[in-house]
Amino acid sequence: MRYARTVGALFLFFWLSGAPRAARAEAVRYQIDSTASRVLIHVGKAGLLSFAGHEHEVVAPKIHGSVAADPDQPAQASVDVTFDASALRVTGAGEPAQDVAEVQKTMLGPECLDVERFPTIRFVSTSVAPAGEEAGTRRLAIHGSLTLHGVTRPVTLNARVDFESDSIDASGVLAVRQTDFGIKPISKAGVVNVKDELDIKWRLVGRRP
Repeated sequence: MRYARTVGALFLFFWLSGAPRAARAEAVRYQIDSTASRVLIHVGKAGLLSFAGHEHEVVAPKIHGSVAADPDQPAQASVDVTFDASALRVTGAGEPAQDVAEVQKTMLGPECLDVERFPTIRFVSTSVAPAGEEAGTRRLAIHGSLTLHGVTRPVTLNARVDFESDSIDASGVLAVRQTDFGIKPISKAGVVNVKDELDIKWRLVGRRP
C-alpha cells in the first residue's frame, strides 16, 4: 500500500512539473521581410511663415530584424528591428522636384541625422501587453527602446497584429520628437521651420524562415 502511494505521488509530481511545459507553446521566430514592410515618415512644417515651406515624406527601404511570438501568448513576444539610416529616402511627394536632392542631403548630413556617425536606427522591445481586439485583429502595446542619432529613449508602439500560419503582420503609428534624440529641427532663415514632431506610419511583415 505504501509503495502504491509513493508511486502515485511521484507520478503526480512529474505530471504537475511537466504540465506547464506541455501547455506552453514555443514562440515562432519570424524574419522581417524588407520588401513587404514599410515605414513612412511625415515631416511637417511650423513657424510664422510655414506656408512658404514644404512638408516632406521619407521612406525607410532597408529594414532588418526579427520577431519572436506565440499567438496564444502574445505578452511573451519580442521584437528587434534595425533600419539603415543612410538608406532613408525623400520621396518628393508634395514638394518641388528640384528641392528633393537638397532636402535629402540635409536630412542625412551632420545637421540632422548625421548618418556617417549614426548609421542605424534600432528598436528593441522590452515588454508586450495585450490591448484588446478589433474585428478579429489583435492589438498589442509594444514597449521598448528606440535608438536614433546615438540617443536611446523609451517608446511604445500601439500595434494591430495579424497572425497567419507562416507570417505575422503588424502595423501602427508613432509620434517622435526630434529634440528628444538630440536633433535640432531644421529652420530656414529662422522663419520656416520643420516641426519637431515626426509622424511615422509603419508596417512590419515577418515570415517564418
